Amino acid sequence: MNLKLRNIGPKSAAWLRQVGLRTPEELAAVGAVGAYVKVRRAGFKPSLNLLYALEGALADCHWQDVPDARRAELVQAAEAAIAQLPPPRGRPAAAPVTTTHHEAAGMASGLALFDDERSPAAADD
Repeated sequence: MNLKLRNIGPKSAAWLRQVGLRTPEELAAVGAVGAYVKVRRAGFKPSLNLLYALEGALADCHWQDVPDARRAELVQAAEAAIAQLPPPRGRPAAAPVTTTHHEAAGMASGLALFDDERSPAAADD
């Protein structure tokens, strides 16, 4: 059975199917936050709009009609649940990239020193 609910487009429905949520009953059983966390844990990168869309689907209202207070509760619950997830497997996050700029004179003298060390005359000494 396909998950056809209000606010749930083809991409969101595909994500939900891939995490094992195929019926409205399965979605209701885990709730909006549970479904959102499953999608995140599966490696997808949903925005908070998915969280609001899931809540709207369960409440049978447009996702933009989810009250601000309820949205705040959902975000807080989702952040708490995501914080409990184990770190992602695979490569660790890359360190920040830094760039070092050298003055042209410093580079020239550094290259000259490098060249002298490798020259055949320097090897014979």
